[in-house]
Amino acid sequence: MIITRRTALIGATSLLAGCDRLNNSESFRGLTAKAERANFTIQRSLQDRMALAREFAPEQRSRVFRANGTRLPSGEDYARHAVEKFANWRVVVDGLVARPLSLSLPDLQKVPLRTQTTRHDCVEGWSAIGQWTGAPLKLILDAAGLKPSARFLVFHCADRMRGGVPYYESIDLLDAFHSQTILAWGLNGELLDVPHGAPVRLRVERQLGYKHAKYVQRIEAVADLAGVYGGKGGYWEDSTGYEWYAGI
Repeated sequence: MIITRRTALIGATSLLAGCDRLNNSESFRGLTAKAERANFTIQRSLQDRMALAREFAPEQRSRVFRANGTRLPSGEDYARHAVEKFANWRVVVDGLVARPLSLSLPDLQKVPLRTQTTRHDCVEGWSAIGQWTGAPLKLILDAAGLKPSARFLVFHCADRMRGGVPYYESIDLLDAFHSQTILAWGLNGELLDVPHGAPVRLRVERQLGYKHAKYVQRIEAVADLAGVYGGKGGYWEDSTGYEWYAGI
């Protein structure tokens, strides 16, 4: 049997339509939620909790590194920051912390940096290798002083999605304190450009690309995710049912 491109597209369309019907099923959503929890438990119990994502040599970087998600945040506020070359951009660290922070881009660049060449795996099916430079998130959290009740970090971003809903993502403290989790301000030896998340994006290397929040403006430490926007831990998790734990 010869499968043509047209046949494949028709099949894919049918599959997506089936997925939409399943996503509208309360029993199916409950089943996938259980599967996600099982995936999370298995990965965390069987893997080294601080295992590193693979790092590559600089010469192995992809010739083209595609931008995932938003390419240009809408609105006058971000446009003004871009014109100012992000001179007045701040990353606020607040919530369940002892010492709230407001960090400029120069502040982040003064933190002992980490450079890592890793592979970005997008849920859309493509991958690319890039060299990222930024501030280890652990050092930022140590400076802020997390309170004992903090269990998750929520990353509030400048890009607005459908209906003006802000993009956000979240991770737990295990991923937050991982040595490869950084607030990146550089890609391949240059400052981040707008399509790749300028001026600051999250890199959490053991998770899929949609977890790597771009245009980060605020990091909020919380005890629970239930009261944050749709309650599922991220924009795509709230709106489409993506898994919160996207470990790879």
